[in-house]
Amino acid sequence: MRSHYCGQVDRSLIGQDLAVAGWVHRRRDHGGVIFVDLRDREGLLQVVFDPDSPEIFAQAERVRGEYVLAVQGLLRERPKGTINPELPTGEVELLAKELTVLNKSKTPPFHHEEHASEEIRLRYRYLDLRREGMQRNLRLRHAVTRAIRHFLDETGFVEIETPILAKTTPEGARDYLVPSRTHPGQFFALPQSPQIMKQLLMMAGFDRYYQIVKCFRDEDLRADRQPEFTQVDIETAFMDETEIMTLMEALIRHTFESVLDVSFPNPLPKLAYAEAMERYGSDAPDLRNPLVLTEVGDLFEGVEFKVFAGPAHDTGSRVAALKLPGGGSLSRKEIDDYTEMVGRYGAKGLAYIKVNDREGGANGLQSPILKFLPVEVVESVLNRVGAETGDLIFFGAGKLRVVNESLGALRDQLGVDRGLIEEGWRPLWVIDFPVFEEDGGGGWTSSHHPFTAPLGNDPDELKSDPKGALSRAYDMVLNGTEIGGGSIRIHKLEMQSAVFELLGIDAEEAEEKFGFLLTAMDYGCPPHGGIAFGLDRLVMLMAGAESIREVIAFPKTQTATDPLTGAPSFASAEQLKEVGIRIRSPNKPG
Repeated sequence: MRSHYCGQVDRSLIGQDLAVAGWVHRRRDHGGVIFVDLRDREGLLQVVFDPDSPEIFAQAERVRGEYVLAVQGLLRERPKGTINPELPTGEVELLAKELTVLNKSKTPPFHHEEHASEEIRLRYRYLDLRREGMQRNLRLRHAVTRAIRHFLDETGFVEIETPILAKTTPEGARDYLVPSRTHPGQFFALPQSPQIMKQLLMMAGFDRYYQIVKCFRDEDLRADRQPEFTQVDIETAFMDETEIMTLMEALIRHTFESVLDVSFPNPLPKLAYAEAMERYGSDAPDLRNPLVLTEVGDLFEGVEFKVFAGPAHDTGSRVAALKLPGGGSLSRKEIDDYTEMVGRYGAKGLAYIKVNDREGGANGLQSPILKFLPVEVVESVLNRVGAETGDLIFFGAGKLRVVNESLGALRDQLGVDRGLIEEGWRPLWVIDFPVFEEDGGGGWTSSHHPFTAPLGNDPDELKSDPKGALSRAYDMVLNGTEIGGGSIRIHKLEMQSAVFELLGIDAEEAEEKFGFLLTAMDYGCPPHGGIAFGLDRLVMLMAGAESIREVIAFPKTQTATDPLTGAPSFASAEQLKEVGIRIRSPNKPG
């Protein structure tokens, strides 16, 4: 049907008869000559319909946007003055000799160059995917997965599939459950990740495994989350974290070099979790942003201003300052808007000091909190943050999580609003995570997952100081987005049991949820560890997109629905009966 793709036609083919096929991107009638920009996945080609061929010309007159055509004709050079340097095919055009209308099209709900709402784009996703940007994104995704597979294949990894219908286990997010028809009242779970299965593969002797795999989490969504997402899942045995991180750096370096011709530093910089939180308020900091948080709690320990003094004396709280160079120009409304923003993260307010004249002492400062603070304390704060004339200093005071999250978000937003974000790529590793986090009820939850190995090897030492325990975990962060997370796993039963105990998982529950894993550990479990990269997030960053929905062919909305197919939908009474489920819902019709 065709001899060439439209976008691959060039001057070397002038004088040849070609056959092309595609969609009508644009149709123009110029003084009796009809021009059609024909589009396929490789690009556009201008096709000319001349009235000297009356039958073909009459057909072309009836052609409209998004009609599907097959055209045969002679490739010729465009006349002088009509060359389009913006197109790879802009020097040539195809003079049509034969035209076949393969299919007509209704008028599309949006034009390929128009801005349409995401709801409309997703409802007509097959039309949206015809757009150049979406074609480019999915081709980029293909190139990324190809580069990853090539690297892993060349370094001895074996791709192995793991089950989609799995056992429900507590791994952080809610499971998607699948009722079993053959075992009434029982359920499979869609895997949040292949974590346990890939650990079993290490015990089975496959010491280098990978899989590009779908994972499922029933959680609230945002720009970089979907209920179903794709992981590059990797596990190794007989390698420590330094060896794994070195190999994974090489994987990402190879991917960026081969796909984008971008070089990353070797080795990547490393940042301890505690330092990341103290300086950036985030465990996935964007190092392109020069703004940093500065701890100033010790300076307020002796003041009477309780807003600062209280957190300064509380080990679970902090007082931090964020200096914005040139921020003295911010209006009161802008400051109020930022105050409202940090309130969404639990902050009760946003104190600030404007430095109108650094050499003017107290008279050179402007702030509603100055009257509550001794002059010498304010001066110490200014010195510590390196304040200069024209700067503005924001403060966060309160519980550690609230201050970190609110000032971390403020830092990110100010970086964007003030044009402070540098160009380029800033990858890094974040390491030395805590093993546990307090759950708010006096217990513990896993910072990563319950199979992450602590730095020490003594279970009793771990149980004596769970709060201070650090893990052998590592996250790769790129431009403020976590693109991969992994760890060395627990490979001894005694340590795994100690972690379960601290997490409130007793022996009975551990046997019920993870009995098969614990049994496997008794049969010669090797030291092992791995990582999982979020393929959607990685491609999103490489494409310069703002949402992973822009790099997934058929994504869900932020409410986890599919406007294209209407999923999720009600099941029939017969289907529900087969799996022993009865629905009582006011939302169901009838």
